Amino acid sequence: MQHKPQAPGILALHRRDLLHSGAALAAGALLGAAGDPPGPTPFDGATVRRLAQALSKQPYAAPDPALPGPVDKLTYEQYRAIAYRPDRALWRDAGPFQVQFFARGFLYRPAIEVWEVEGGQAARVPYTPDLFDWPDPAMRLPDVGFAGFRLHARINRPDAHTEFAVFLGASYFRAVAKDQGYGLSARGLAIGTGNPRGEEFARFRAFWLERPAAGAGSIVVHALLDSASTTGAYRFTMRPGDTTVFDVESVLFPRVDVPEPGLAPLTSMYLFSPADRPRGALGDDWRPAVHDSDGLQVLTGRDELLWRSLANPVDLQVSAFGDANPRGYGLMQRARAFADYQDLEAQYGRRPSLWIEPIGNWGQGAVDLVEIPTPNETNDNIVAFWRPKEPLRKGGEYSNTYRMHWGWDAPAPARLARVAAMHTGATPAGRVFVLDLVGDSVKGLPSDAKVRPEITASAGKVGGIFSVPNSETGGWRVSFELQPDGAKLSELRCVLVGDGGPLSETWLYRWTG
Repeated sequence: MQHKPQAPGILALHRRDLLHSGAALAAGALLGAAGDPPGPTPFDGATVRRLAQALSKQPYAAPDPALPGPVDKLTYEQYRAIAYRPDRALWRDAGPFQVQFFARGFLYRPAIEVWEVEGGQAARVPYTPDLFDWPDPAMRLPDVGFAGFRLHARINRPDAHTEFAVFLGASYFRAVAKDQGYGLSARGLAIGTGNPRGEEFARFRAFWLERPAAGAGSIVVHALLDSASTTGAYRFTMRPGDTTVFDVESVLFPRVDVPEPGLAPLTSMYLFSPADRPRGALGDDWRPAVHDSDGLQVLTGRDELLWRSLANPVDLQVSAFGDANPRGYGLMQRARAFADYQDLEAQYGRRPSLWIEPIGNWGQGAVDLVEIPTPNETNDNIVAFWRPKEPLRKGGEYSNTYRMHWGWDAPAPARLARVAAMHTGATPAGRVFVLDLVGDSVKGLPSDAKVRPEITASAGKVGGIFSVPNSETGGWRVSFELQPDGAKLSELRCVLVGDGGPLSETWLYRWTG
């Protein structure tokens, strides 16, 4: 059995962390050389945008991955043992928020700059080894530097600051709502994700943290993004609570044409669930399910609610859900009971769902879902993002605004019944699928209600359709058989409809033989 590492504040290890590269702080004239004194400089809401635009006109410079010898080859356990001293937290003296930092090491080798903003002035937060307790005194060096940071607020208790968000590694960040534990992550930008040639990893290379006023319920963080293909400016306004909400304003400046951009990308892990117990060694796992998310939910611009059950495929799978001006999408964790996982350590039922709410019109494009085979739960193998129809062009300027809802569910309850559970099993002729639907639209419907499931398959035949109330859930059960007739792949679709239209969300699933 393997458990996904969940050290406080440390992003779980991504397969991609071993591959990514970001940009060094090469534009010394823009940001200041590393050795400059942290004197204040003017800062306003457009400062990072101006930096990103100017940087996009300069040649890309890769970061220097070199680390001092004692921290050059740290294991995960050694890196985890480097502890930030809470008494040295930024804004520890007073206020609703506090900031703690990560030293460089392990997979997190490039240095970042961090600036504190107050009264229209920005001053660099200086690195010193005195900020950390080091497991080995030899690691206590003056030139290690920062790799990332985490934010604390009174999210769980009014008398204690608790970590609610982390920015660490490439352009990765994650957050939790009240009483949750870390699960899926987000990124600033995805480039070429799912492309067999490999993807490019943009990196947040500098951050500006606005000091919140006393009693403030939100904190503002600005970030400068850089990669070989593009630069960008991001503004995050974060409000922790029962649902933690990020308002994200971004503007991208491509250095070259970017044919496969992924906006507002989400990254998660799906190993297995009762619907698709794994074969081989993983088939002996004692837990009923292992995943940070169990489905992709999309609310289209046509007001259709889609639910795509996730899979851990044998081969890489990429699905695209074409749309115009989507109303929202997210990687969701619907199974919430302890009995769904039986894992006291991982507590998968407490991991957040993340819903992306576009602000304004996003035009034509698609929500892309990338599913990558994984043999264990330490790899984030699920990626979802918005891919605009047109590429990002060299020299252009592309603005996007969206709201991120980290919490227990999508921000507004659906008026349609949802898929609460999916079961599947072998039959002599193929495969049976059983869907349990719950929600007000089907609650208490009699067995003779005028409802019918509409089921289609892109390949093979659908038969044995069965549709009845489920007295155990108070909802409705639909089952059917797929007869592949030699097909190796079939896209399945099911929606429960009544005389007035759909009663349920549209369930989607890619079956592979």
